[in-house]
Amino acid sequence: MCGRLNMIDDLFMRTLLQDLSVSNPNEMLFDRFKMPTNEISIVREVNGIRQLQTATWWLLQDMGYAGFKPSKYTSFNTRYDKLNQLGSAGYIPFRESRCIVIAKGFGETEKRVNTVEYYDFIAQDSAITLGGLFQEWQHPKTGEHKISCSIITNPPHPDMQAFHSKASPLILPQSTSVRDAWLDPNNHQVDMFEHLLTPALRHNFLVQQIEKPSLYKVIGEAQQLHPYDA
Repeated sequence: MCGRLNMIDDLFMRTLLQDLSVSNPNEMLFDRFKMPTNEISIVREVNGIRQLQTATWWLLQDMGYAGFKPSKYTSFNTRYDKLNQLGSAGYIPFRESRCIVIAKGFGETEKRVNTVEYYDFIAQDSAITLGGLFQEWQHPKTGEHKISCSIITNPPHPDMQAFHSKASPLILPQSTSVRDAWLDPNNHQVDMFEHLLTPALRHNFLVQQIEKPSLYKVIGEAQQLHPYDA
């Protein structure tokens, strides 16, 4: 699962915002360490205009008396094999409310027999576009409006097996046509995205083991990851 996001403010992140024609790039919520239930920036298209909006990184929300809180059901990721399952949390958003999450990298946790290991995957000379879903909520009593989101995950990638063996994030190709189709709210033809629901890293990454996600203390030498798929 994609359990952490690196959204540092660097040239590649700024360039990607420009490439996506985001109308309000200065509203990007930059941070090295974002975890589920945090507020993050998503890119969505509204009336033909690309814009950043702030969303809670946890797709399903419960409505309490005083406001919203994350559902007890884990939903910061949406599995690829649930997207076409009628009644699943991602079924309608996959067809009606897709978004892009831009990041410098992501973090993964791997549980070993006697320990837990944490790894950061940092894109080299680039930033990445993650395929995401969002939902809008309106509280019936307070009138509060909220946006929530999740990141789609694919099966594990062969090049990641040494670091994380359960899943890999859906990283969109560096293709204007694919990104345009993904962000188009009027495009409900999800068959065209079927080829994206397979493991693909699409970037070179530096993989660094860290001691604890919240405190960036590195362990050992970083490793280069050069995926074979473009």
